[in-house]
Amino acid sequence: MTQNLKAPKLRFPGFTEDWELRKFSELYNKSSEKNDGSINIDKNITVATMQFKPDITVSSEDYLKTYYTFKVGDIAFEGHHSKDFMFGRFVENDIGDGIVSHIFAVFRPIEDYDLYYWKYAIHNESIMRPVLSKSTKASTMMHDLVTNDFLNESILVPSLDEQKKIGAYLNNLDNLITLHQRKFETLKKLKKGFLQKMFPKNGESVPEIRFPGFTDAWEQRKVFDIANRYDNLRVPVAANLRVKGTTPYYGANGIQDYVLGFTHEGEFILVAEDGANDLQNYPVNYVNGRIWVNNHAHVLQGKESIAHNRFLSYSISKANIESVLVGGGRAKLNAEVMMNLDLMLPSYDEQEKIGKYFSNLDNLITLHQRKLDTLKKFKQGM
Repeated sequence: MTQNLKAPKLRFPGFTEDWELRKFSELYNKSSEKNDGSINIDKNITVATMQFKPDITVSSEDYLKTYYTFKVGDIAFEGHHSKDFMFGRFVENDIGDGIVSHIFAVFRPIEDYDLYYWKYAIHNESIMRPVLSKSTKASTMMHDLVTNDFLNESILVPSLDEQKKIGAYLNNLDNLITLHQRKFETLKKLKKGFLQKMFPKNGESVPEIRFPGFTDAWEQRKVFDIANRYDNLRVPVAANLRVKGTTPYYGANGIQDYVLGFTHEGEFILVAEDGANDLQNYPVNYVNGRIWVNNHAHVLQGKESIAHNRFLSYSISKANIESVLVGGGRAKLNAEVMMNLDLMLPSYDEQEKIGKYFSNLDNLITLHQRKLDTLKKFKQGM
């Protein structure tokens, strides 16, 4: 909804009246209420993340009396600008009464309001950017709020009943997003844990956890003993011919786009040659099908009946290769060095089981990631 319209395009049934243009001075008062000493440090609130943060250092108990009280429904201005918040942002307290540093400007609602509606409205860049562009001034690293200018700005406001409908809807959507985020993070931690337990630790020949029926020690092998490298199959494609299509494009940082044309078709492991920012998680991808690979990825394929490709992809991704990387900002993995890496290898049957287990886990992680991304986009659209 833009300021020249007086109602949103999408509304709950039963609401037809225009939203009312209100000055912020009709909705909020500047609050300078100081802590009288009755609120302890355990109720200190960090505005950036809207969480209680008691682990702050203060010079004395009296210093806490310089803090502002920050009650449920109050809003505070946080002036750091970013790509998402050009002129800083307002954050509403929806977690409980507490205190905030006196460096923040705090405002308190002066009429009936819906907590969750204003949580989202006051933090919405498309709504607040025009307001804050006229009521802030830039300093060295942040924007300072000019209180009188802010209170003189206006915002379109729905009825309290409609506020409640919108607030409840967006809050329920946020709860659903949080649920999927937790499932997603739990699965990633589960995978990380099993990667540690289902592969032998340094200096050992058997993992901590194994599938039933497997007892033989794992064997240390060089990559060139168990896999073939097919980097030379790449066929250069001019930049102006790399147009969007249906074939996945694999670069230094994984899947980056879709292009017409391909250099490989089949089951392969792609290991980034350079471009890794996180050396603990060097880019490794298992692929099966038609792909286009740029010159920043090594192309491997496990030798038949020796190395299972899915297992090999997880084994390489788990290998500690930081010590053999060269280069500056974009760490580089030399092909010959990669082929001389030592990996621990069980029987082919055990490799197959491990590869399938982690593949299923990755599919589940991807499913939750997609659901999470879809919900976030849906919320943004709403």
